[in-house]
Amino acid sequence: MREPLAESPLRPEHFRRQDESDDSQFYREPRLVTHIDDAAIAAVTKFYGEMIPPGSLVLDIMTSWVSHLPPELAVAGVAGLGMNAQELAENPVLTERVIQDLNANPALPWADDTFDSAIVTVSVQYLTSPAAVFAEVGRVLKPGAPFAVSYSNRCFPTKAVAIWQALNTREHAELIGLYFRLSGAFGQPQAYDISPGPGRDPMFVVVAHAKGESTDGHDVQVGGR
Repeated sequence: MREPLAESPLRPEHFRRQDESDDSQFYREPRLVTHIDDAAIAAVTKFYGEMIPPGSLVLDIMTSWVSHLPPELAVAGVAGLGMNAQELAENPVLTERVIQDLNANPALPWADDTFDSAIVTVSVQYLTSPAAVFAEVGRVLKPGAPFAVSYSNRCFPTKAVAIWQALNTREHAELIGLYFRLSGAFGQPQAYDISPGPGRDPMFVVVAHAKGESTDGHDVQVGGR
């Protein structure tokens, strides 16, 4: 049985945005560009390749035309959920494509215990109900499966939530950790600094594992870097 969402210290004003217009309109036009530089892309791609076992069924939420998965990683499939049909159509690794605004509807259209791993890349700052989305990701993950939330210092400032824009890099990791804990669906989160170095875009990841029988109800951590 999934645990209920914990009581949150966060308030509605923390998730206000400069642009509160319909997100589907903002993402209507495809943006076939990358939002982090090549070195940061390489860093997060390497991280995902080390975290995701071969043969996994992967969930990539808030995705677009690039999933940042290494091409040599042999996965069973990649389900991509995003906001723009053309962007998803251009993503060659996706084996399933779902158009959905998680801010309007955080419920994921998959059964419990479907996926072996999940990722969200440089997009968590746009979620207005993050604990509910994280709870849903935990629901569709198999027990013990990892959920990796990667971020940098880039964003669309008019669509990023207020609390994200008020915090620094370390505090962003703590905020994502809070999302994991509030969801009630994950063990202990672990933060990683995978930044490629000076002059490059910084890159960070927070990972936690879905609770379930394989974790015996205890928190799960992956090794530090």
